[in-house]
Amino acid sequence: MRLRTLNKRIPTKVNGVFYKEIIDDKNKVVDKVFLIRYRDKNKDKLVTIGKYSQGIRINYCKKKRDDILNHIRLGEVPTTIKAKRVDKDVITFDMIANTYFEYAKLHNRTYRNTLLRFNMHIKPILGHMDMYAVKLNDIEQIQKDKIKNLSPRSVNSLIQIINTIYNFAISRDIFEKVNPVTKVKALKMDNNREKFLSLEEIKKLEDEIKDDRQLTLFVKMALCTGGRISSVLNIRKKDINLTTQVVNLKDFKMGTTYKAFIPDSLVATLEERLEEIDSDDEVINTKGCKSLMSNVSKSMRPILNRLFNQGLDKDDRKNRTVVHTLRHTFASHLAINGTPIFTIQKLLNHKDIAMTMRYAKLAPDSGRDFVNGLYK
Repeated sequence: MRLRTLNKRIPTKVNGVFYKEIIDDKNKVVDKVFLIRYRDKNKDKLVTIGKYSQGIRINYCKKKRDDILNHIRLGEVPTTIKAKRVDKDVITFDMIANTYFEYAKLHNRTYRNTLLRFNMHIKPILGHMDMYAVKLNDIEQIQKDKIKNLSPRSVNSLIQIINTIYNFAISRDIFEKVNPVTKVKALKMDNNREKFLSLEEIKKLEDEIKDDRQLTLFVKMALCTGGRISSVLNIRKKDINLTTQVVNLKDFKMGTTYKAFIPDSLVATLEERLEEIDSDDEVINTKGCKSLMSNVSKSMRPILNRLFNQGLDKDDRKNRTVVHTLRHTFASHLAINGTPIFTIQKLLNHKDIAMTMRYAKLAPDSGRDFVNGLYK
């Protein structure tokens, strides 16, 4: 992408301080370059100070101009203004982000939610900035601003997006300095999800959505396979073998494929659904739905809030029920029923057993009975 600086000088509210707009191929303003004008020996002189993306602001320009005028009044030679790096082709953060998300899309990675968060929270702040001009303070300021309205986990997730884009630029030899995010300290949090649905709550949820065929099938598949929402919604007819009662799941987070099992209780429902669709069709879908994940998430959220989240703080990650709670419910009831922890790891497609150990405390042999009878 080529950038072009317009010739027109636009005055600011400060006398003698101007700027020119920098536009991209689509004539969109992506940056601006500041200039100051002063008179010396009856001649107007124009000096370029630097770009907005490089941290140059109006007050800084005013100070530089005032310094020059003071030197002139005292009969001194004005000090040389050392402009910051000014490249003909600035690499903005937004340019690399666009390239990264194209790459993510090409490789079938779950990028839509990440792209949405980037556009909402990061792009307005860093998008126009030169990647080389982004400093540690800029990223820490994002932390300070976002923590006012977001949970620590959400803020850390935003910083991780910035980190990923910088690492992508480094891997492509586009950015040749140290990733500034490496010096950013993550916000502390203690918000691992602990909530799982009891049998009574599962029945309550199923009763609530019984008239919505799409949501009913999604909830049943999620509770029976333990797949993440992206995995469950990506199941196609060709992934299911009702004879062996096995379904192939794609784990987009791990970049792998693994097998899950279909219980007897779900076979009849799936038989009916599979007769209606072709081999490549998604099992959970409705015609005309452009964004299935977004549609299911938006439909499920108010239902879960109404049934299970009344009175809970919106940032109470431990206790709030969300779509991912269905996966947690699957694993929790496996543990409660005495399923070996290594089997649960396999069924969840966890790479590290440490990720699965959180469910060990729910197992029948977890020690609860021993504690209850300890002092009798």
